[in-house]
Parts: sequence; C-alpha cells; structure tokens
Amino acid sequence: MRAHVVRNLQLLTLGALSGVLAGVASFVFLELLDAVTDTRLDHEWLVWLLPLAGLFVGFVYHRVGGRAGGGTALAVSEAHAYTIGAPARMAPLVLGGTLLGHLFGASVGREGTAVQMSASLTDAGARRLHLDHDQRATLARAALAGGFGAVFGVPFAGVVFALEVARRRTWRALVAAVPAAFVGHGVVRLLGHDHHPRPNIVVPFDAGNVLGLVAAGVAFGLTALAFARVVPLTKRWMQHLVPWAPLRPAIGGGATAVLALVLGADYLGLSLPLLDDAFLGDAGWHDPALKLLFTVIALGSGFVGGEVTPLFVIGGTLGSVLAEPLGLAPVALAAVGLVAVFGAAAHVPLASAVMAGELFGPHTMVPALVVCLIARVLVIGDGIYVDGGERHAGGPAHAAPAAVT
Repeated sequence: MRAHVVRNLQLLTLGALSGVLAGVASFVFLELLDAVTDTRLDHEWLVWLLPLAGLFVGFVYHRVGGRAGGGTALAVSEAHAYTIGAPARMAPLVLGGTLLGHLFGASVGREGTAVQMSASLTDAGARRLHLDHDQRATLARAALAGGFGAVFGVPFAGVVFALEVARRRTWRALVAAVPAAFVGHGVVRLLGHDHHPRPNIVVPFDAGNVLGLVAAGVAFGLTALAFARVVPLTKRWMQHLVPWAPLRPAIGGGATAVLALVLGADYLGLSLPLLDDAFLGDAGWHDPALKLLFTVIALGSGFVGGEVTPLFVIGGTLGSVLAEPLGLAPVALAAVGLVAVFGAAAHVPLASAVMAGELFGPHTMVPALVVCLIARVLVIGDGIYVDGGERHAGGPAHAAPAAVT
C-alpha cells in the first residue's frame, strides 16, 4: 500500500514537472507567435518571401531533422507505444519552423508545436533524471496533456485528449496527465499570456433543433474526412512529383503567395479574425473551403505547425454558414463546428466536447458531444494523427533518420 502511494506521488511530481516544461515552452511560443503574426499583418509583402522560408525550413529538416520529422504523429505514437521517445532536437526545430511559417503566412496551426515541444522536452528531462522505461512511457502521455492544455488554455480537455488520442487510459497515465495539463495551463497564465476570449454560449438542444444538429454533424464529419484524406494525399503527391524534399515547401509557399494575391490575406496564418466573423454570423460561404485549401497546401507541401487551429477556423466558419439554413443561431453552430471538425478529424470527440465546455461554457458540452460523435463516425480509417500514431505521417519528408539527441 505504501509503495503504491509513493509511486503515485512520484507520478504526480513528474507530471507536474512535465507541465512546467510544457507551460514555459507554450508561453514562449505563444508570445513569439503573437509577435510574428503582428509583424506579418503590418507588412503584407512578407508573404512573397514564404517560398524562401519554406525552402529553408525544408532544408533544415532534410539535413538534421531525423526522427523529429515525424512531427505530432511521432509524439502520439510514442505515447501510444513507447520506444525511445521524442528526440530533443524536435523542440527547437518545430518552434523555429512554425514561427517562420507564420511570419510569412503559412496556414498552419499551433497545437502541433506545443505538443511536440512538450514531448521532446519532457523526454529529454526524463533521460537526464535516468527514469526507467515505464516512467518515460507514462510521461510521454502526460506531455500530450501538458502541451495541449497549455497552448489552448483547456486543461480538462488536455487530459482527455492525451488519454483519448494515445489510447492509454490507465490510472498511471491519468495520475501524470492531470498535473501536467493543469500546471502547464497555470504556468502560461502565471507568466502573463492571455488566451483569446470566447463568448459564453447556450446551444439549444431540444426536439426542434436536434435534426439541425444532426445535419450539421454530418456536414462537419464530411469536412473532417476530406481534410484527413486530402492532406496525406497531397504529401504523397508532392513526394512523387518533387523528389528533393526542401523544394516541396518552397513550391507550397509560392502557391500560397499567389493565392493570397488573388483571394486576399484572410486565409494566411491562424486566420482567427475569420472565427470572430463566424461568431457574429458574418462568415462567407467560401471561407471554410478556402481556409481548407490554404491549409492543405501548407501542410501537404511540408510546412510544420499543426492542424487544430485551421480546423477550428474551418469548422467555425462552416457552422456559421450552415446556421441559417438549419434554423440555428450562428454563434451556437460556429462554436459546435469549431470543436466538431477537429474532434472528427483527430478521432477525439470526447476531448472536443470537453473543450467546448471550457471555451464556451458547460451548456455547450452535451450538444457538442452529440455532434462530435456523429461527425466522428463519418471519418473512417486514419485520423490526422494516424489513429494513434501507428504510422508517422506528420512533418516534412526527410532523409534517413539521424541518431536521437
């Protein structure tokens, strides 16, 4: 009994240490991300340098990336079935690559960066502490909770995300994941970063609205399915057509710059103003499709960052557009769409429903869960994290893996 208590106290402490690493890394990343985004918005001509940024990021990953090129899928894979952990080089590589992409306008997200940094730094710390294999495996799951909870300000969802996406729903994983997520979130707030506020929403959930929510769930699921299929298809297509890996993001950057010239700059970077429009009911019918297009080009050509925030924007704008024909309030369906498209694409409907409660208030959780489950059923096969990460699909293609450092 005493040994059991001591072991749990050790896991709580190690999980909290993982949360500190995740929180500090997420704070630095979020602050720098705000700075580079403001710079890009003040100097719209920077998008024309995106091909050069893509060439540089692709070349660096090609030369020194090694296993770090596995990206978020590698972090999830190690959490699902731990082998040797995430390489230490993953944290600086994904941080620099993501910031460069956002500085010049690549349509990528931020959760991948936070999760990869958390996984990389946590495993590096575990190696320095000479922890055994089982402890490192447990911390690999806690790192997912810490990174996700810290970067979005949703610690409850971070815990559920880690257990759901890694499919390791054990007591040990829970004991380590809870402090990782809450400490990570607390560190970000303590250091002074304020997350973008979202409205408190009540989603009507009665007989008159159920059919509309079901129809919306089908639309969100089909959109998530398209995203989960088209991004890896684009990666394979680019690998076939462009054998030299660094050239792929350069081509993607050029395509993005041309599209921005023709269609405008609204779909570059995180595109959070599109979400603000969605909650006001001002999203255009073309916004979800164009954000999806820009994101497929960025991720499919090899830019690093993440998928979640673009999926938020795609789902939020789609919900806003569908609200009037389905007889629902734009703000309510935008909130549900924001989490549902991500939840279906990532195969994490429970985490997405919990996230809805943390972002928009507890009244959104039940309708969000129903819609997320409907959407998830339609995304058959692999999700964006390759259904637990059994195969690594994330990150730019690279040369033969280098040694883990």
